[in-house]
Amino acid sequence: LRHRVKATLVISTSSILLPFLLGVGLAMFIYDEFSPSNVPFTPFALFLGLSMSVTAFPVLARILNDIGLARTPLGTIALTCAAFEDIAAWCLLAFVVGFVNAAAGSALFVAVLTVGFASLMLVVVRPIIARLVAGLEERSPTQGNVAVVLVGLLMSAWATEVIGIHAVFGAFIFGVIIPHQSSLARTLHQNLESLTILLLPAFFAFTGMRTEIGLLSGRYEWVVCAIIIAVATTGKWGGALVGARLTALSWRESSALGVLVNTRGLMELIVLNVGLELGVISQTLFTMMVLMALITTMATTPLLRRILALPDHRS
Repeated sequence: LRHRVKATLVISTSSILLPFLLGVGLAMFIYDEFSPSNVPFTPFALFLGLSMSVTAFPVLARILNDIGLARTPLGTIALTCAAFEDIAAWCLLAFVVGFVNAAAGSALFVAVLTVGFASLMLVVVRPIIARLVAGLEERSPTQGNVAVVLVGLLMSAWATEVIGIHAVFGAFIFGVIIPHQSSLARTLHQNLESLTILLLPAFFAFTGMRTEIGLLSGRYEWVVCAIIIAVATTGKWGGALVGARLTALSWRESSALGVLVNTRGLMELIVLNVGLELGVISQTLFTMMVLMALITTMATTPLLRRILALPDHRS
């Protein structure tokens, strides 16, 4: 167990750090041409680094389940790493959004308020929620209980919006403090899943309407788009590969993990839409990054099957 935890931390850290640094480095070359005119370099570079570091946990879980690897050691490590990276991505997103919104004011003040809010939710509100949820275990949660939770969710989202970071971070924090194995969590999952399935196509359609392929009108734009895809893939795959080899995984397992954590999916689209709304990235760069997210996600399954068919070497 200790070895698995250590391996997860090493692989997750390396597969976040390397693509983040590569994204910041790439920002130095494309900042002048693909950033909005009023955006300083630092928030642009931070956002590009974050965009390169994303892994989509739900999409990865579905891929592993479809190919029968969800309960294998490789699948378990991949899912654990993806969960850790998902949490790290939400925190990085909150930091970057706070930094951007506070650029004209006090970034330190926003950071202090964010830490204070997160601490309040985790230290004070979470035990209260846990006690309330424990009282519901002997009976099914009522519609009133679900309504109260949804009100709390909206208030948490509103609080982070007022602080100066995105409302999605408040919703994320509220989800963290609800005990995941409780009857309330199961009821919320059952009731909200159908709503999510209904709204998800609308979100993809909304992202698609924002993606203007016509902006990539010349050879230069397509070359830059290809470079973005190459940097994103190299960062995630290379970072996971190095981390996995440091924890004594075989070359095949390490390569497979690199391919798996390169799955970006819905999480990447959320990050990109936030960046476009904030005005941190241009419409052209948004289109390039959406193409990168789609290509890296679609490539996961065929690349993984090819790697798993190779001989396994540990040295």
